[in-house]
Amino acid sequence: MRFYLTGQRTFGNRGCEAIVRSTVLILNQTFGKIEVLVPSEDIVRDKRQWPESGQQGVRFVDAYLPAYNRLWVHLQRLPFAALKRAGWPFPFPKKLREEVGSCDAVLSVGGDNYSLDYRMPSLLMGMDRLAMELGKPVFIWGASVGPFEAEPYFLPAIHDHLAKIKMIAARESLTYNYLTKTLGLNNVIQMADPAFTLKKESVDTTSFWPQVGSKGVVGLNISPLIERFKKGSQDLRAETIKFIHEVVARGFGVLLVPHVIPLDGAEQNNDFFYMADMMTELKMYGDSVTLMPEYFNASQIKQVISQLHYFIGARTHATIAALSSSVPTLSIAYSVKAKGINKDLLGDMPVVLSTPELTSASLMTGFDYLVENETQIKICLERELPTWREQVGLAASEIKAGMEIYE
Repeated sequence: MRFYLTGQRTFGNRGCEAIVRSTVLILNQTFGKIEVLVPSEDIVRDKRQWPESGQQGVRFVDAYLPAYNRLWVHLQRLPFAALKRAGWPFPFPKKLREEVGSCDAVLSVGGDNYSLDYRMPSLLMGMDRLAMELGKPVFIWGASVGPFEAEPYFLPAIHDHLAKIKMIAARESLTYNYLTKTLGLNNVIQMADPAFTLKKESVDTTSFWPQVGSKGVVGLNISPLIERFKKGSQDLRAETIKFIHEVVARGFGVLLVPHVIPLDGAEQNNDFFYMADMMTELKMYGDSVTLMPEYFNASQIKQVISQLHYFIGARTHATIAALSSSVPTLSIAYSVKAKGINKDLLGDMPVVLSTPELTSASLMTGFDYLVENETQIKICLERELPTWREQVGLAASEIKAGMEIYE
């Protein structure tokens, strides 16, 4: 069996890497010997990030992202119905058609590509249609989808498109309810994010682990992405630094954990550079506040996170690495995905902080909740996680059944 993963471009985002690694593992377990075509903007660097990928059946192929894509999605922001409904009106290259045509199925991965967080998902929709035209079943895998009501002209187009997908595996109940109740779709199942099954990889932490007393280490992930979602003159960086001061004063060590680190070293959307800049104002604490190196892969970062006492994270898959390791976690949320995942896993526990509400005081309130309810949170996680991991396998079985019906 051969699969093509759309929505994937680079392992610079360790969340994308976590999804791909976990998806490949569960496909191997479900189908036996497979080949998975993984699109990449930089095949050499992605291979270096996952040296054993070939043994798992992975073959990296060139990602398709034409230069005019950025212009097109900007044009689609204009208030013209025809543009909103146009989707992806451009032809695809022969090589891509051949690669997709050689596969048995297409899985659209990436977590939240089918949303308006990154503008309209027109190219992704075009890739889906290409696969359908070539007679291939398309599955949206482990995703948060929508909402789309902010673009009323686009809503009918995306509704019709999603209705044609073979199966949509939603990774949280807010997406599942939106798709089934609001959009009325009947091709939706619910699963856990595949990264809940990500395997850890041993790594030596002695060179960067904070020096602390008995209270332990708090992990913190803050990303430049959340700057897009701040409120007015809100200074997220300053509020976070103030919070770190207070945590250290209480006797904790703090480890800053980057999770999106472009493999080419680019500073744009780079957690490592963002938090390294914060470190200039935290030098007074010496080894009590440290920064994790930038060169770890997703499995190694999960191993690092699993050793923390508490975790606070803005990147969704950094928090998934923590939650799936039974680490009490506060999620800094800018979209529906963090809210849905936490609601399903921990119920009504106040463990999600909306980005516009981020202050040193609100961070401390959330952190205090983790400390005071540590035992309850751990019990809940350890009770639920086996079921969540099982959900991933069951969803893969649904793909297998869907492909058999398709044939």
